[in-house]
Amino acid sequence: MKPTRGTNNIRALRFARDEMTQAELADRIGVTRQTVIAIEQGRYSPSLEMAFRIAHAFGVRLDDVFHYPRRRRHREGCRAGQVRPAGGTRTT
Repeated sequence: MKPTRGTNNIRALRFARDEMTQAELADRIGVTRQTVIAIEQGRYSPSLEMAFRIAHAFGVRLDDVFHYPRRRRHREGCRAGQVRPAGGTRTT
């Protein structure tokens, strides 16, 4: 398993929900307890589908559970709303 740079609030959400156990969450989202442990500890990134199942299990939005650091890159010549495709030509 590849570690992730993202973080999550799974443990805090479990405890806010009457101290839901890792096994209970695993059962709700259809994975093993070991998978929940790995996700919670940041050793494994869930699929998008699994991430949504986790958020739904807590009744919260996806970004209330998972956080990923934004990468800041300064691109000269690009203004807000403009995208530069792989070829380097600007489009709006």
